[in-house]
Amino acid sequence: MSLVVVGSIALDTVITPKGRRDDAVGGSATFFSLAAQHFSPVSIVGVVGTDFPRRAIDEFKKRNIDLEGLAIKEGKTFRWGGEYKTNMKNRDTIFTELNVFKTFSPILPPSYKKTDFLFLANIHPELQLQVLDQMEENPLVGLDSMNHWIERSRDKLLEAISRSNIIIINDEEIIQLSQMPFLIDGVKFIQDHGPQTVIVKKGKYGAELFHGAQHAIYPICPEEQLIDPTGAGDAFAGGFMGFLASKNVKDLKFDDYREAMIYGTVMASFLVESFSTDKLESLNIDEINERMGIFCKLIS
Repeated sequence: MSLVVVGSIALDTVITPKGRRDDAVGGSATFFSLAAQHFSPVSIVGVVGTDFPRRAIDEFKKRNIDLEGLAIKEGKTFRWGGEYKTNMKNRDTIFTELNVFKTFSPILPPSYKKTDFLFLANIHPELQLQVLDQMEENPLVGLDSMNHWIERSRDKLLEAISRSNIIIINDEEIIQLSQMPFLIDGVKFIQDHGPQTVIVKKGKYGAELFHGAQHAIYPICPEEQLIDPTGAGDAFAGGFMGFLASKNVKDLKFDDYREAMIYGTVMASFLVESFSTDKLESLNIDEINERMGIFCKLIS
C-alpha cells in the first residue's frame, strides 16, 4: 500500500558526549522515510535548498523513496544545531535557520493525493491542514507534533488532530495539550477529539499504545551503543507507519498496531547507534529481523 510523509529535510549540526557531526543529513521526513522504506514504499513531500548534498538525494533514490514531491529551491536548506547533555536526553538548541523551509507550502503530486497512508510529521499545524485539504481519498492519517506548536498554535493543532487517526507525541505534550492532570485523562481528551489511536512516547520508559479501549505497553529496545538520539522519534514513526502500510488499510486489527509498535521501537534503537542517517542507510532486513526476535523475547 502507498505511504506519503510530509515533513522537514535538514542539515544538522549535532554535538553529543560521543562526538560531533556538522552538516549531517536530518529532518523528520528524512529519518521517517529511511526507517519506513524497509517495510513499504514511501513518498516524500518537502523542500531543500540548492546546497543539499547530491549524495543524500541519490541515497533516497536507491531505496523505495519517491521524490516527486521534493522541491529544490534556490537558497539554503533548513539547518538546525543542538548539543546533548551527558544524559543524552536534555539538549540545548544552538541555532535554527529555516532558510527555504520558511516559505514551504506543501504541494502534493496528483498520485500522492490518493495515498492509503499519510503521515504528517512535526511541522506547523497550518501546513498539516494544507496537506489534509489536498487529499482526494480518506487515508489513514498519522500525526506528530511538539510543545512548540501546542504553545503557539493549539487551536490549529486540535483541528489537524481532529482529522487524523493516529497521534504520536510524548507524555508531557499530552498533558500540555489536553490541560489534564493525568495521562489517561489526556489520552481520553485526544480520543474525544478524533484519533482513536494514541501513541505515548515516554523516553527511556518506552511507549504506550492506546487503540480505542485497548492498551499495550512497550519498553525501549536495547541498542548496542547510544551515539546520537536525534530523530529517534521520527524513526519510530517510520517503522510504525511503514509496517502498517505493508498491510491492507481496510483490514488493520489491534494486533497489527501492536506489531507496528515493535517495529517502530526496533527502528528507533538502530537510529541512535550512529550520527545522522548512517545506521539507517547501512541497515538490512536480516539485521532488523534479528533484533526484532531479541526484542520479542524480551517482552514476551
